[in-house]
Amino acid sequence: MTNGCAISLHAGYPRDIAEVDALMATAFDARFGEAWTHGQVLGVLAMPGVRLTLARTDDVPAGFALVRQVLDEAELLLLAVDPAFRRRGIGGALMRQVIADAQAGGVAMVHLEVRADNKASRLYTRHGFAKVAERRGYYRGSDGTVRDAHSYRRMLTPA
Repeated sequence: MTNGCAISLHAGYPRDIAEVDALMATAFDARFGEAWTHGQVLGVLAMPGVRLTLARTDDVPAGFALVRQVLDEAELLLLAVDPAFRRRGIGGALMRQVIADAQAGGVAMVHLEVRADNKASRLYTRHGFAKVAERRGYYRGSDGTVRDAHSYRRMLTPA
């Protein structure tokens, strides 16, 4: 339980795609064009080394993390928390699980990319990630606005 919120984490599967779609619809602002399509998520879930972790609070979908591991590297592809559940420790619980799973899988480095002005970057730095690069004009929102991307990395000691 974190901040008075009982959080349960469990592995997600293609059958959970409707939950992921609903979370993306509420968690990602359409202006930024960050949400993936139903087909994109299903396609990635079919790839080897991909892990979906779902977060629930009181059996209500609250967030998810989607990670891809290749050899000794992992990439956090998506992390979303329903706005109604933000600031209750769900993002942190997901990040801790991502890191624990990566360590258990022998990962030496986890990386991710985030829109430069995304407040989630604070979550990543709190969990040991450091900004290592910037991509100018990487994201194009639905309003045509172009935004930079920041790349973050965290080195791990495999378990």
